[in-house]
Amino acid sequence: MNSPMAAAPIPPIPPALEIIDVSRIHGRGDAAVHALRGLHLKVAPGEMVAVMGPSGSGKSTLLNVAGGLDQATAGRVRVHGHELGSLTRGELAQVRRRMVGYVFQDYNLIPSLTAAENVALPLELDKVRTREAVRQARAALDEVGLDGLYDRFPDDLSGGQQQRIAIARAVVGDRSLILADEPTGALDSETGEQVLALLRARCDGGAAALLVTHEARHAGWADRVVFLRDGAVVDEAGSAVTPDAFMSGGHQGLAGAR
Repeated sequence: MNSPMAAAPIPPIPPALEIIDVSRIHGRGDAAVHALRGLHLKVAPGEMVAVMGPSGSGKSTLLNVAGGLDQATAGRVRVHGHELGSLTRGELAQVRRRMVGYVFQDYNLIPSLTAAENVALPLELDKVRTREAVRQARAALDEVGLDGLYDRFPDDLSGGQQQRIAIARAVVGDRSLILADEPTGALDSETGEQVLALLRARCDGGAAALLVTHEARHAGWADRVVFLRDGAVVDEAGSAVTPDAFMSGGHQGLAGAR
């Protein structure tokens, strides 16, 4: 009797984000600043990774390099297998529009566009029909608690509301990598928790997220926490950390589950 054919091995799922020996230097000569130093990091689909560290440790630079907004001085950055350093300007723009959602500290909203138009813009740039783009934009705004404010302009809204527009823009469509720089900074605690729950749900649905935060309770939503100092990963922990987790001389008090 013939032996049953062995099942073909299932290939491993590639990382959503892969940062390999990346350095980023701003300026030259005596004025050079090493924002990142030989940094390695992988984020899998479905995973949320929080980044913590003191001011000037390279957290925001890491997000900019991860999303192709800033170019690595050395090393390689891959988003779903696309090596960003080898893409043309048009190809890089396409990867950012289709795969990457950003939440910036300063929101980066366009004042002359309404809330819904700001959120719909990346979809329209990617040739989604206007009516469908606006429908998806309104659904994303509903998720962050801004239903009824679709036609309001950013300058007519509070800082917290503007931040939620930026979050809706980051998660609209089929974004598979979300990069968030202090996404709850202008929000009250209840709304901040709702936003983190939304990001967590996106990851549970298969997206990947890299979240910069200085709040231990916010890092507790993540699957892993990485600690940066002087542009390098100095340690990492699974899930939540205590408020003392990153001290002036290092870290302490790593906790267990979220």
